[in-house]
Amino acid sequence: MSGIISCDWRTLFHQSCSTSARVKPNKVPIINSTNTQIRFQSLIRKRCENAFGSAAGNQDYGGKGRRWVELVKCAAEDFERSGRRSENVVVEEKQRYRYAVVCLVAFVMGLCSADRTVMSVAIVPFAQTHGWSTSFIGIIQSSFLWGYIISSVIGGAMADEFGGARVMAWGVALWSLATLLTPWAANHSAATLLAVRVVFGLAQGVAFPSMNILLSRWFPIHERARAVGLSMAGFQLGNVLGLCITPFLMSLIGISGLFVLFSSFGLLWLVPWVYGVTSNPTESRFVSYSELQLIQAGKLSHSSHSKGENQSLRFGLLLPNMSFWAVVFSNFTNNWGYFVLLSWMPIYFKTVLHVNLKEAAWFSAIPWGIMAVTSYIAGSSSDYLTKSGYSLIFVRKLMQSIGFVGPGLSLLCLNYATTPAVASIILTVALSLSSFSQAGYFLNMQDIAPYSTGFLHGITNAIGTLAAIISTITAGYFVEWLGSFKAFLTLTAMLYFSATTFYNLFATTQRIV
Repeated sequence: MSGIISCDWRTLFHQSCSTSARVKPNKVPIINSTNTQIRFQSLIRKRCENAFGSAAGNQDYGGKGRRWVELVKCAAEDFERSGRRSENVVVEEKQRYRYAVVCLVAFVMGLCSADRTVMSVAIVPFAQTHGWSTSFIGIIQSSFLWGYIISSVIGGAMADEFGGARVMAWGVALWSLATLLTPWAANHSAATLLAVRVVFGLAQGVAFPSMNILLSRWFPIHERARAVGLSMAGFQLGNVLGLCITPFLMSLIGISGLFVLFSSFGLLWLVPWVYGVTSNPTESRFVSYSELQLIQAGKLSHSSHSKGENQSLRFGLLLPNMSFWAVVFSNFTNNWGYFVLLSWMPIYFKTVLHVNLKEAAWFSAIPWGIMAVTSYIAGSSSDYLTKSGYSLIFVRKLMQSIGFVGPGLSLLCLNYATTPAVASIILTVALSLSSFSQAGYFLNMQDIAPYSTGFLHGITNAIGTLAAIISTITAGYFVEWLGSFKAFLTLTAMLYFSATTFYNLFATTQRIV
């Protein structure tokens, strides 16, 4: 290894990768010694960092950062094969454990959305049983957001402080309990149902900040868009699952059985999560040393950042920065449009296009299913452009523009849909294109606040949740007052266009905190 370190980066890259291609051992060590890891990183950085510049947080990351990551990956494999060992060596089969982590994240994000969506369908028979008005349905639909807006900031700060894995586990346990209690609360009183939905929102408010900070720890920057895309694909598939099988399950096991079933999924998920996932890959016993170095390579330029900063100081640094407000406005707009479509589309198909509840659920579910596929496509496309050498800010703005202009145009077209099939196609296009924003403003949070991602996500998500509350309730009143969805769909489209313009003017990938 010392011979390899002494050469320039081109020779180092060639020799390391050539060796890696020839030798593929079945077993690799996980080196737990902190001193060994520091020695390895210092050797690499001392000889090679000047050739590449910063590995992460750079606008031109695509060119330099990719070579840096490949270099460290190859060198780490050589380091393992060199025979060095610490006193605490654990031999494991070489694996890509971070992909197991993101699969568990994708599953729980799917459960997160499914637990929300179940109520969007079940509320129709609830309303018929209890005689709720359309405007009161909007209040109930938005009630979980009242708790959600409170826990977003707190949950984000907790994820930064205690780790995304731990905070996610507590959130899933609490929202599964609230899901279990929902039918009892609905039958008891409207006030009790609102209270349970607020608790449900409190628990779910930690999900996205925890996911974002967890993926930023477990994935190097050139793989994060794909990891987020896969996680969000799970989230969208949860919408499909909730919309498609809820009417069938209600007729088979009843409303109470439906909520019991979905709550049990969350409790079962906790078993592999608590056993196998840590908030940071450096704490995991399942990660090989070469994988750990690959993950860390994309984040080395942030190693000097202090985790002990005061939260008020962080917010003070964020507040005057226009790139922060670009992310905030984007999150506001995304949540506005997303929750309107999630909460009101079954009712839209039933009241405007006159289809029954089961058919409405299917027509509403098709767009979410396609969106699950495009979420992964968007992430993969973003990573491909980054690896190809395009600047990070260009990739973020391109993805964001596709993710907002597309849905805006689609909603304007939806005003002229006359059949369920046409409306479903338009909604599919709108939601499919909106998934590209996940590789835009969503990942931009990790760029501008790499070690405060949870806190930043919490702030922006709280403001976005306020937008969701306003849009969900306002949509109900628009329909009652005007007897049509058209005016509200047009308003939402204009919001998409305005947010796109603002983001392209002020967004940046430079670190703020």
